[in-house]
Amino acid sequence: MAQFDLDAFLRTQQARVESLLLERADRLSASGAPPRLVESMRYSLLAGGKRLRPVLCLTFADTVARASLGSALAADAACSLEFVHTYSLVHDDLPAMDDDDFRRGRPTNHKVYGEAMAILAGDSLLTDAFGLLADGPEPVRGALCRELAVASGAAGMVGGQVLDTAEDRPANLDYLVRMHRLKTGALIRAACRMGVLAGGGDPEALVRAQMYGDAVGLAFQIADDVLDVTSTQEQLGKPAGADADAGRFTFPAVVGLEESRRLADEQVRLAVEAVRPLEGEDGPLAALARYVVERKF
Repeated sequence: MAQFDLDAFLRTQQARVESLLLERADRLSASGAPPRLVESMRYSLLAGGKRLRPVLCLTFADTVARASLGSALAADAACSLEFVHTYSLVHDDLPAMDDDDFRRGRPTNHKVYGEAMAILAGDSLLTDAFGLLADGPEPVRGALCRELAVASGAAGMVGGQVLDTAEDRPANLDYLVRMHRLKTGALIRAACRMGVLAGGGDPEALVRAQMYGDAVGLAFQIADDVLDVTSTQEQLGKPAGADADAGRFTFPAVVGLEESRRLADEQVRLAVEAVRPLEGEDGPLAALARYVVERKF
């Protein structure tokens, strides 16, 4: 049996996501919003990247429905996730947070447009994500909005950011896992669940998407921590060693590099097992789970 061609799959899916995002960015340009604000939003939204979250959303929708390629519902869900993810990056880069000068190989939003505009662009991306997701007649859009809200709010990504910046955070593995299941994992888990919801999947598929998303989300963050201490700025597209410089506890700092790699591999194994009943052997979701770690290590 031929091995799944992940490179070709990713090229197709990423091109699909870029096209969907460009279409929705053009709607922003035609909306009557202040041009400078739209320019700032587009600068970060269309800056490229792996597009992991929308790709996961679309792939789960395709897996459970096999008919979502032309679905505005799945497309809106995928784009709303990237709107929220982009807003989080814009705000993370601000001086009050990570204080980063580069993102994806070019100056961060606030370095180009100023701090006030970067804050407002992030605010708009977050708010417009829900407008985009709610704009349609399908009843399931309400459930999709709730998934995204929980994942991105106080009990999700924002809560994880608070744990990450707490002055009294302990340097132990349990705290680190809890923090990253919120900070990074919540939105990845939501991407998987939203794909199943958009594709009309059954309750079992939704449970398996959650198991997969939990595992992939943690593996992704572990790999990201490893990359931060083993790669150059050119490879990262942003300053290397930023987490250590900021005094953050990372998986390598807490458990060491080799144990970090082992933990990531274990999460990948759990993710692959979770989706085997949905896609069989060697499908795109299993390949994506492996890619999350292999692309970084």
